[in-house]
Amino acid sequence: MLPQQRENIRRRRLISPNSPLPPPVFCNKSMSRPIISVENLSKAYRLGLKEEVPDTMAGALKGVLRSPLKNLQRLRRLSTTNVEHHDDQEDTLWALKDVSFDIHQGDVVGIIGRNGAGKSTLLKILSRITEPTSGRAVIRGRVSSLLEVGTGFHPELSGRDNIYMNGTILGMTKREIDRKFDEIVDFSGVEKFLDTPTKRYSSGMQVRLAFAVAAHLEPEILIIDEVLAVGDAEFQTKCMGKMKDVAESGRTVIFVSHQIDSIASLTNCCVLMQDGTLQAKGETSRIIDLYAANQKANGPAFNGSPDSEGEIRLLKCSMRDLSDNVTGTFRFGAPFKIYSSWSFAAASSLEAFDIAFRVTDRRSRPITAFNSRQNLTLREDETRELTIVCHVEQNSLAPQDYVVEVAVYRKGEGDVFVHPGCIEFRVVEAPWDERFQFNISRKFPVAIPARWSSPSCGVSP
Repeated sequence: MLPQQRENIRRRRLISPNSPLPPPVFCNKSMSRPIISVENLSKAYRLGLKEEVPDTMAGALKGVLRSPLKNLQRLRRLSTTNVEHHDDQEDTLWALKDVSFDIHQGDVVGIIGRNGAGKSTLLKILSRITEPTSGRAVIRGRVSSLLEVGTGFHPELSGRDNIYMNGTILGMTKREIDRKFDEIVDFSGVEKFLDTPTKRYSSGMQVRLAFAVAAHLEPEILIIDEVLAVGDAEFQTKCMGKMKDVAESGRTVIFVSHQIDSIASLTNCCVLMQDGTLQAKGETSRIIDLYAANQKANGPAFNGSPDSEGEIRLLKCSMRDLSDNVTGTFRFGAPFKIYSSWSFAAASSLEAFDIAFRVTDRRSRPITAFNSRQNLTLREDETRELTIVCHVEQNSLAPQDYVVEVAVYRKGEGDVFVHPGCIEFRVVEAPWDERFQFNISRKFPVAIPARWSSPSCGVSP
């Protein structure tokens, strides 16, 4: 080991005992230089706090005299954020805390986590939209990103002008953009509105054009946030296919989504974020399983707080058998009930609303939904508390674990209340039943009883 004072004059491969270790490689095992290196990345934001209002003349006068000093202290603290102690100031929110990883060329990386985990902040730093509070992100290559509706577009410019502006920002020549122009327009499907200012585009049209520009201008790194959820199902399918083409061409893709199926089908490695920290990184299937295992539900019963705020409050929700016993385990084929108790604010008046119990598996993949479709109406002179029960006469869900999301929605308006991951339950295999003549041992999402017939073989239904 070299003396510390001579470590900088020998070969660069030698590492000082006091120098930080390089961030781990979690996907591509290549020893080549990574295309993205994230090292101890942290990002802090200042929060506005409600100040106490003095109730005396003396207190008000004291506040006026002290305000210049308080403002000066706040300005100084904006540039002297304490990186060593992330949680020591109540007006500081650490969106990222000491995040480190490497991405190599050709990696297709998914970033998953709950809302507020720091995913979008990380992408904004990688896209050079905001600067980190500490640490660094080294990017070696041309980056094209689509983070939100209208990103990179000037609302007063036409769609045509915005295509050329984006290409120029990416460092492309006019000839290169001309070569890709027809592909971009054809993919986006906005040819009819190409010479209209983008401020007149709907959010879906803006996303279609923005993705087409980002994906077709041949960036070395493509960064996509959850913005694709704005597009319709057909366009989302086109986008997934295009991202697969980009990945297969050897370019790097970073993709953030709450659609776990999309992450599983597109990416070969994954990052799990939680509360601004990197919880895990590695092969996609392993990280998705870890994410699913960390999803916190309330078991078969949820009890809300009677003091919670909001016009619509879910007081109780539970899985019950036919005897009204709360239970989290049901045999395949056995009927069950989903019980819910609600409270509505006195000022609320809902018309034509419905209740939905949406069932997903542990990976958040939709399985089925029970919708009331009764066009329920709550008028101001009626009771403020309701009990609504969904009766499932035959349980056709295959044996596995399930999570129930509870929602109130209105036709044409969408959800007005959502409680994700409200309760959970398990379906287990039942003894073989000759009446149904089918096998439920294979793990398909739904097992529907059926009878078979074949006159030639002498089989009757």
